[in-house]
Amino acid sequence: MSRALAFIFPGQGSQRIGMLDALPVSDRVSAALDAAESLSGLPLRELAQHGPSSALADTRAAQPLLYVADLAWAWALEDEDVLPSYVAGHSLGELAALTFAGALTIHDGLALVVARGRIMAQVATDVPGTMAAVLGMPRDTIALVLEGIDGVWVANDNSEGQAVISGTHSGIDRATAALVAAGARKAVPLDVSGAFHCPLMAPARDDFDVLLGGVAFSRARMPVIQNTYPTPATDPDTLRARLADQITAPVRWRETMSTLVNLGVDVVIETGPGAVLTGIARRVEGLSPVGAEANGLTGVLEVVRA
Repeated sequence: MSRALAFIFPGQGSQRIGMLDALPVSDRVSAALDAAESLSGLPLRELAQHGPSSALADTRAAQPLLYVADLAWAWALEDEDVLPSYVAGHSLGELAALTFAGALTIHDGLALVVARGRIMAQVATDVPGTMAAVLGMPRDTIALVLEGIDGVWVANDNSEGQAVISGTHSGIDRATAALVAAGARKAVPLDVSGAFHCPLMAPARDDFDVLLGGVAFSRARMPVIQNTYPTPATDPDTLRARLADQITAPVRWRETMSTLVNLGVDVVIETGPGAVLTGIARRVEGLSPVGAEANGLTGVLEVVRA
């Protein structure tokens, strides 16, 4: 019996020095890296090889690099006739998912990724902020603690025991102290350049929405589970609108993974550098990480059904 597959594409936070070292080599991947360097105006291959890490944390470098790396792994699987029934991407990874699904061309997708990185970096400069991971506390409890703190929001609902908050520097400082005092196991500052997936990014959302209006979206060849509304969609207008909302809305990743399980997916493959999403999935009910495959996949998750 065939098993239903899903590909999940990681986002910013999965970048690391050496991230291209094991990348599947093909003319398509080389052309995509060439285009990414040309559009971004950055020596992306050099940064990926030698860093420094601070340069890789910049959205203008991290986002195009991750976009190409995510697609490279997925293309390699496709070349081996491994195709998913569904795709999803975490934050920036959603653009890779949409491109792999055929909703965006590689040219348009890469142009949007580079523009998205620049827009978000500019807003992060104009409206400084940061993010922190909160461990060992349910999302609803986190939200209650944050009600009394200005300038902080839940940005990522990754799993039952892991969320990310986003906001001003002073707000994040107050929030992390309050969350630990309220029983969170840990609140860890993240190495990011801005307060993403929260209302502070509203100017970026508006600018990105204008750009999306000039891009042709196609019907996806397989359903995409998007961050803001974790239900399957293939319709071009729906995919475009949800992508715009993603800039300021929380990443509902826990619900995304549960949706895949409920849709009958048996195996989830993380396509991209590192295994961040595989690690998060350890706390998602019904999913069990089974490790990396010999062909270089970063993470494989198996659905455990009662």
